[in-house]
Amino acid sequence: MLLGAIADDFTGATDLCSMLVRGGMRTVQLIGVPPRDQAPPDADAVVVALKSRTAPVRQAVDDSLAALKWLQAGGTRQYFFKYCSTFDSTEQGNIGPVADALVDALGCGFALACPAFPTNARTVYQGYLFAGGNLLNESGMEHHPLTPMTDANLVRVLSRQTEGAVGLVNFATVDRGAHAIRDAMTRLKEQGRRYAIVDAITDAHLLAIGEAAASHALITGGSGVAMGLPENFRRAGVLPVRDDPAALPRLEGACAVVAGSCSRTTLAQLGYARNHVPVFDLDPLETPDAAALTDAALAWSSDKIGSKPLVIAASASPEKVALLQSRLGRDQAGALVEDAVAGIAAGLVERGVRRLVVAGGETSGAVAGRLGVRSLRIGGEIDPGVPWTYASGSGPELMLALKSGNFGATDFFLKAFRVLEAEP
Repeated sequence: MLLGAIADDFTGATDLCSMLVRGGMRTVQLIGVPPRDQAPPDADAVVVALKSRTAPVRQAVDDSLAALKWLQAGGTRQYFFKYCSTFDSTEQGNIGPVADALVDALGCGFALACPAFPTNARTVYQGYLFAGGNLLNESGMEHHPLTPMTDANLVRVLSRQTEGAVGLVNFATVDRGAHAIRDAMTRLKEQGRRYAIVDAITDAHLLAIGEAAASHALITGGSGVAMGLPENFRRAGVLPVRDDPAALPRLEGACAVVAGSCSRTTLAQLGYARNHVPVFDLDPLETPDAAALTDAALAWSSDKIGSKPLVIAASASPEKVALLQSRLGRDQAGALVEDAVAGIAAGLVERGVRRLVVAGGETSGAVAGRLGVRSLRIGGEIDPGVPWTYASGSGPELMLALKSGNFGATDFFLKAFRVLEAEP
């Protein structure tokens, strides 16, 4: 393995995998920390997907360190801690505590932090994170049901989560290229900074940041900052040119979408889908019982499963989410929705679905766990950051697309299956 990555959720992991495949690296995503005696897959990059973004801090740290230890045993040359391009976390973590633990374990003393992904309208300027044209805390992320983001200043956000000092490599420096970025990070490390938030508003900036970090033991950020890493390995003569790193086996079967994300993007995608395919909306407020919600959805789907996609969604407006949380509590409300959607996904697979799209990071983790998925071979992108994957594990093999709630065009749910049909 050339690059070993630890991702704090499942869709973020596939987002990173997709970026690496685009750069010419054969990439495999593993679900959860592999057993100690499991050999690394035949791949240039391996991404271990955890469900640690909203886990208790101690659990997130322990799982991340276990993943790091397994990757180290495989002889990995460089490590990557992947979190969301919206840097979402809580005041207690888990970005800072996990990064601290990885820095300490690797003995590197310093790591850059850059969640920018301009293709998906995530940019960092003067240390402030923008989503589209809005500051992060004015983008809708301030209403996120689990990790509300009310501050767009990443230096402040990360400083609240770590005892280490946080510096900034600002736009003027980044715009001068890799040498200037490398020199600035070296100075910050010499000044005792543990982290550097690095500005980026274009792909060219991300490529320069990647080049500047070629010798870093650890990189942290969104998938965008991984854009320049494959070329580093090619320059070093350890990554050959791959003819088709995104090639996947072809798998026939019925099509379905399950959605748990409540992001504005997913809500818009569901609105578009309603005009084209059957959509069933779960109502946890009316039926706060996961088993009952699952049974109702599967009963509705019984005569609709086939080659045309159907959509089952637990997504709701911020107002409905807040009301459900006020009645059940935040954790219980999230667990209810995840359990229901995971049960529905398992029921659909039992009924012949083999091509499945899942929307939402926490939802994807719950679904993958219920389906017994252990490994994902990464294929071509549907939209930036969202690839099709070939999933294998304890159950039937699947074509699986795990979509971050904030990613994808408005027609994503229909486009996903068109892309699959168009592949040779």
